[in-house]
Amino acid sequence: MVNGSCDRRLSFASVMMTVVVILSNSNLVAESQMVARGMFVFGDSLVDVGNNNFLSSIAKSNYFPYGIDFEFGPTGRFSNGKTFVDFIGRMLGLPYPLAFADPGTNGVRLLGGVNYASAAAGILDETGQHYGERYSLSQQVLNFDSTLNQLRQMMSASNLTKYLSNSIAIMVFGSNDYINNYLMPSIYSSSFNYNPTQFANLLLNHYARQILALYSVGLRRFFLAGIGPLGCIPNQRASGRAPPGRCYDYVNQILGPYNEGLRSLVDQLNKRPGLMSAYGNTYGAVGDVLNNPATFGFNVWDRACCGIGRNQGQITCLPFAIPCMNRNQYIFWDAFHPTEAVNGILARRAVYGSVLDCYPINVLNMTLTLR
Repeated sequence: MVNGSCDRRLSFASVMMTVVVILSNSNLVAESQMVARGMFVFGDSLVDVGNNNFLSSIAKSNYFPYGIDFEFGPTGRFSNGKTFVDFIGRMLGLPYPLAFADPGTNGVRLLGGVNYASAAAGILDETGQHYGERYSLSQQVLNFDSTLNQLRQMMSASNLTKYLSNSIAIMVFGSNDYINNYLMPSIYSSSFNYNPTQFANLLLNHYARQILALYSVGLRRFFLAGIGPLGCIPNQRASGRAPPGRCYDYVNQILGPYNEGLRSLVDQLNKRPGLMSAYGNTYGAVGDVLNNPATFGFNVWDRACCGIGRNQGQITCLPFAIPCMNRNQYIFWDAFHPTEAVNGILARRAVYGSVLDCYPINVLNMTLTLR
């Protein structure tokens, strides 16, 4: 189960609406009240929807059995089904944001939002370089500027300003900066140059600059996901450094300064005029699932549904591998990523959760403030 620190505090297009009424916090809330005009996604493989398909990278998932439970099959999503942001988009009444790198992502198709996420990407430019090409955080921000240039040709400056201020940026970064940088001393020197607190500060300083760059060009609503308990993913359990049947506690512990710092960064960002940001307590949400798997309908928490070796986590899901049959009962899909079932739980907590899940405001309430 989870060991280490856990922060328990830890859409110019017409408005797109749904008419489903959901029960949240004992109150009936109509999703048709949501008025987000677009969703722009920045991040890593947890939310990549196929950008890496168009890059020279070994970090790809555009093959079976990835997408085995997804309506469009293998697309480049690192999941058996929908990702975290796929669920959020549906909850906001928005289409799946299209992959930026896809040549078909242009014209009016941009209006529902764009996904810039790239597997192996990190906050730091060098993170994940051993996988080949990827869009780092800084490159994703530059890619967003390319999208803006297209949007400027489609609407007036005032309409663009309103469109951006009524859109939401979902940002999911940080995991690769640890598992594909800091925790790989044979390739990267970061763990020799920085202690965990110093490294967290380095990441947060880089992150803040890029968020403010997005703010400077018009985005106003940001959901910033924290890092989950990486010490509990099959890859880390299979490392040989974790006690049998337990998570790798050291990895979970070093994430504390980053997650706590990201939550504090949200407070600082929210002092900016018109800016509203929220911290998603991924660590706490995944921790709850890991500590109480049966409560959430899971009975396999310590190994991947698709993978090879110890905990099915030493080698991740290969092309045409045969995955587990009872995927809804698994917390982890492959060596690094959660199943669709867990992604759904995380999305609901981000959209409808309490301040313990999404601080200081959840995505639903953030959306209801849009005009």
